[in-house]
Amino acid sequence: MNHDHFMRQAILEAKQAARKDEVPVGAVLVARDGTVLAKAHNQTITLCDPTAHAEILVLRSAARSVGNYRLLDTSLYVTIEPCPMCMGALLQARVAKIVYGAGDPKWGAAGSCYNLAADPRLNHVIDVEKGLLENECRQLIQAFFRNKRS
Repeated sequence: MNHDHFMRQAILEAKQAARKDEVPVGAVLVARDGTVLAKAHNQTITLCDPTAHAEILVLRSAARSVGNYRLLDTSLYVTIEPCPMCMGALLQARVAKIVYGAGDPKWGAAGSCYNLAADPRLNHVIDVEKGLLENECRQLIQAFFRNKRS
């Protein structure tokens, strides 16, 4: 699978979020055969919904599309490491792999703060690949927050 191609799609989603003054996080869920099942970006402000993270929105859309909440043999490409809420949903959906760009030292739940993806107490393990197009992903979010502070 062409990981860069799918991460670039996630980056485009993140840029859409930034244009809406949302935290720029984008996600793309891909089936084993390379079919894009869903794309989304953060919309917590737009939807007045604290759960409207890119990962949650992409899971909801893909589950409706395939007619099943279990999204077996799928890979999620996301610009920033998922938070605990999103990791919980990814585990429930039985996503096989997460590929993320930049880590999140404050909220990351795929290895930075927590490692829910590999927690042996849970009944599903998610393969995690980190750092794909990391600089580009990190620059997007850093520029967003730098602009917010100025």
